Amino acid sequence: MKNVQPPKVLPVKGEPGGVSVDLITLGCSKNLVDSEKLIRQLELNGFRVTHDADDPKGEIAIVNTCGFIGDAKEESINMILELAQRKQAGRLRQLIVMGCLSQRYLQELRTELPEVDRFYGKFDWEQIVADLKGTYRAEARNDRRLTTPPHYAYLKISEGCNRHCAYCAIPIITGRQKSRPMEDIVEEVEMLVAKGVMEFQVIAQELTGYGTDLYGRQMIAPLVERIAQVPGVRWIRLHYAYPTGFPMELLQVMRRYDNVCKYLDIALQHISDGQLAAMRRHITRQQTYDLVEAIRREVPGIHLRTTLMVGFPGETDEDFRELLDFVRWARFERLGAFAYSNEEGTYSAEHYRDDVPDEVKQARLSKLMRLQQQISGEVQESKVGQTMQVIIDREEGEYLVGRTEFDSPEVDPEVLVRKSPASGSSRGGRSAVRPGMFVGVRIESADDFDLYGEIV
Repeated sequence: MKNVQPPKVLPVKGEPGGVSVDLITLGCSKNLVDSEKLIRQLELNGFRVTHDADDPKGEIAIVNTCGFIGDAKEESINMILELAQRKQAGRLRQLIVMGCLSQRYLQELRTELPEVDRFYGKFDWEQIVADLKGTYRAEARNDRRLTTPPHYAYLKISEGCNRHCAYCAIPIITGRQKSRPMEDIVEEVEMLVAKGVMEFQVIAQELTGYGTDLYGRQMIAPLVERIAQVPGVRWIRLHYAYPTGFPMELLQVMRRYDNVCKYLDIALQHISDGQLAAMRRHITRQQTYDLVEAIRREVPGIHLRTTLMVGFPGETDEDFRELLDFVRWARFERLGAFAYSNEEGTYSAEHYRDDVPDEVKQARLSKLMRLQQQISGEVQESKVGQTMQVIIDREEGEYLVGRTEFDSPEVDPEVLVRKSPASGSSRGGRSAVRPGMFVGVRIESADDFDLYGEIV
């Protein structure tokens, strides 16, 4: 790019103590973990940090951006522009941008957004702290200030990805897989348990490949077993498995430990052999059917969450019919889907023509999600009459709102429990059941997604 200016380095006036910072996190839970660790480093240097404020009022704003797909990039740019207006109006002294978007488009952003004082990539935490005249505390590398409710946390076990799916920009942004040492992860779990965390969402771009770069083989099963043995860990939930080369020993760990939730998030993307080959998924239709069948056989009652894509280049009506047939057969308890979009730099953007019209993509997406809504409703209805263990996340109006072991925060259905004498009360009229408590709930009714019940 022409006329690229070096990033400005504006010193914070005075000592760090008392300087207020607003940190805004966009994108996925992996970004959220980064933000939580950065917040703790800033707090250890005396900064006052607010996360995701509705009306940021800090002297410094830091935006942790997402650069995965078009909508996420647009959201990040809009947030930067909104904060730039605050700065121009004199309501903000410094504007800092970090994360996936600036990791991927650093030079372009420096040119197009001169209002931003400093840009950093995804992994530049130490430099951010240093440029704000603080000291990075290596001994606190695993410490975090949780932005989730205090009883659960996201646990990131690796960065990057060695898979090169045709449509995905993640390896372009984050590079090859970098697993964290097992001892480091367990230390973080123990630290979080000491703070009151009982539930862990284990996340990675591709968790089934965990350990291959450090230990020479897949180590996700031994890792989950070690986490399950930490006293105080009540629930462990696994996100973002990859189907090719799936480590079947992980299912044995699920069966062996009651605190490993019978839940697996495994993105399958499609079922047609032609689409799977074009997507560079390195798995076939039959292997996918066999894998789903094996998982359900080895872990009875497991709830599977998957992600599917429609409208990938070359997808025919027959390919889409195969996908619908697969969903009818698999009856995924949880399913998300999206329409393909060209992401620059990816294999599909450079080698394929985006030949499925947008209206066809959207029609297929709507049809797929209508089918899933029906399946989800039937799955939820089958739980009526059961008594299930539920963790309460929050109070909302006349309800206590919680989740079962089959429900991950933010993305999955919830259980709504009407406040009543049955839920108990304490002095002052407040419910004796509070967020962070596990309770038995008898399911009384269901809709397409949520459950309704009462505490037993």
